Amino acid sequence: QVQLVESGGGLVQPGGSLRLSCAASGSIFSINDMDWYRQAPGKQRELVAVITSGGRTNYVDSVKGRFTISRDNAKNTVYLQMNSLKPEDTAVYYCNANIMSGDRLTLRDYWGQGTQVTVSS
Repeated sequence: QVQLVESGGGLVQPGGSLRLSCAASGSIFSINDMDWYRQAPGKQRELVAVITSGGRTNYVDSVKGRFTISRDNAKNTVYLQMNSLKPEDTAVYYCNANIMSGDRLTLRDYWGQGTQVTVSS
């Protein structure tokens, strides 16, 4: 059984910063890509940032230069440092990870429970 547990959301003023964390636990053999998605009210879930097992990163254009994704492989944890936050960044943020786990080394995607980020004055 694998779980992803997120933390770090909250309310912040425009221009502020937040750091999200997502820790994977369970019978993990290996983790490939780790991602952050977000979903604003009335909108589709969108991919925000990706980090490969080797540390390569990619971002949606709207967050480039403001958000930084990183990971600690020893802790099976992915982070999203969000700076210069804007009201349009308000959303529920979800982590996603492609994980090989269990006795059968099953490979599948797992999702966190989501954490609310609200940017407002």
